[in-house]
Amino acid sequence: MRRRTIALDQLDELVDQNPKRDRGAVATSAPLHTVFDFELPRGYVDADGVVHRHGKMRLATARDELRPQIDLRVKENPGYLSVVLLSQVITELGAVTEIHPGVVEQMYATDIAFLQDFYRRVNSEGHTRAGVSCPSCGTAFEVDLAGGRLGES
Repeated sequence: MRRRTIALDQLDELVDQNPKRDRGAVATSAPLHTVFDFELPRGYVDADGVVHRHGKMRLATARDELRPQIDLRVKENPGYLSVVLLSQVITELGAVTEIHPGVVEQMYATDIAFLQDFYRRVNSEGHTRAGVSCPSCGTAFEVDLAGGRLGES
């Protein structure tokens, strides 16, 4: 077996060349939900002062979780891992055309915490609903954590 070294920017090219990747695929009746809408609690404020709150996050792949491990910024500061990871899986954020670590760095801590929890929920559980109960009467119900303002349905 011959080994070869590839650069980070060649990963996509390598995957596209691999004819075995569809082997063993199983057809399912329901399509897999891979993109989830969210609404940030505060919103990202761009250089022009425009607030962007609505966005979409896709499910993470193994590559998404591995790429930050070779990022020099993450090696220098492990706390930066979530910034790099979130910048890879957020596909839309208002009218922002390119989501990169610099955008995520400029988000408020409240929004980062929301996105980290949202990431965990959609990638671990596959949905954005959470079971809760009323503290007054104890009635159990589900809420969708993906967005919407308080009091909206």
